[in-house]
Amino acid sequence: MTDFTPFQSLFGGSLIGLASVLLMLSMGRIMGATGILAGFLSPASLQDWGWRAAILAGMATGPLAFLIATGSMPAIDVPVSTPMLLVGGFIVGIGVTFGGGCTSGHGVCGNARLSTRSITATITFMIATAITVYIIRHLIGA
Repeated sequence: MTDFTPFQSLFGGSLIGLASVLLMLSMGRIMGATGILAGFLSPASLQDWGWRAAILAGMATGPLAFLIATGSMPAIDVPVSTPMLLVGGFIVGIGVTFGGGCTSGHGVCGNARLSTRSITATITFMIATAITVYIIRHLIGA
């Protein structure tokens, strides 16, 4: 069962949107997580590596900011095994490669720019998500 957290979701989504806009305004770059990570691992320059490192550090230290704000660490419940996480990560990596970007790049930034490619990608991964959830919850029974 997934808990519905409308205020935390609204706040988190607003921060993601603000960060995306600020990155586009300040550097002309799209905030796609996999593209940021790929460029971090093989940067074009030291300056290119620096902004990517800062964004990744911010992503990694988010739970610490939550701890400071609330006094407790966020609850993280991963209901699948480590092998399933690895398989899922591999499948997502294939999708990112063939889809030309990830959900954050297409779903947040691409849709906001009215990119036909991003709108198509977002519709595709939303349909795939719905099918996957149906299979996992109703056919497999997990």
